[in-house]
Amino acid sequence: MADGVLTVTDQTFDSEVTESTVPVLVDFSAVWCGPCKALEPIVKDVAKEFSGRLKVVKVDIDDSPGIASRFGIRGVPTVIVVKGGKEVKRQVGLVPKPKLVQLFSDQL
Repeated sequence: MADGVLTVTDQTFDSEVTESTVPVLVDFSAVWCGPCKALEPIVKDVAKEFSGRLKVVKVDIDDSPGIASRFGIRGVPTVIVVKGGKEVKRQVGLVPKPKLVQLFSDQL
């Protein structure tokens, strides 16, 4: 987690995300997804900039299909904001950093 982004799986999702005391930005992606690769440096920037106020995690939909199914992920990249164990916001597709920050800024 040197880049501030924690990879979570079906097994670790609830302990890292649902039970988190701070809002969590969850990046659903896949290794074969071009737009996901383009979003990755933006997500890493956000993780560094908002460290301590926002937890940032990544879920590979192929490695963790249970979580992807639970949240109804139909396309990647999809980014959701989880606060208090519940999804509060969602963004599908590649977006610039300001739009990503706007997604969660009112939850901090």
